[in-house]
Amino acid sequence: MAPTEAYAVYSDLYKEPAGEPLVFSNDSVTDIPQVNGSCLKPATPGERELVAAFEAANRQAHRWEQKFTVAQGYQLISRTQASDAQNCLQSHMQDGARCAPYKQVRHIRFLGVPGFDRAHTHALVSVVKMCGRYCGNGGIFEVEWGSGTWKRSEPSDFTRECSWMY
Repeated sequence: MAPTEAYAVYSDLYKEPAGEPLVFSNDSVTDIPQVNGSCLKPATPGERELVAAFEAANRQAHRWEQKFTVAQGYQLISRTQASDAQNCLQSHMQDGARCAPYKQVRHIRFLGVPGFDRAHTHALVSVVKMCGRYCGNGGIFEVEWGSGTWKRSEPSDFTRECSWMY
């Protein structure tokens, strides 16, 4: 299971309406080629600590549960359902009967487990937003705790190269 503290981070990041139904895969996923130093450029001891925590948190898969607090609501789907939804998005919903449950879906979001610093005031998160098998975007982002909420940090050289499109 995903760590309890991870739900607060993503709940805060998704508190603003997304303009589309939110659909999350219940399996944690990180774009593995992007970890292990290939895009993250830590320059300080704090950044190196975040990288180590993020890599450790994502060495194994975790399962998300219905524990996010998102005002607009969300759907949590299995890996099989996520694959079906991606196929339907890719084919533009050609199989009407099979794709009916995903008619309103525009993206499936795959969330990585946050890696926190010791003080739990900064974390690295991973979001992959797929609109088909070879359609989507994602990234590894730094977030910070302040004024009672988690929010995305200003871009820096540390994570600047960690956004991508499919």
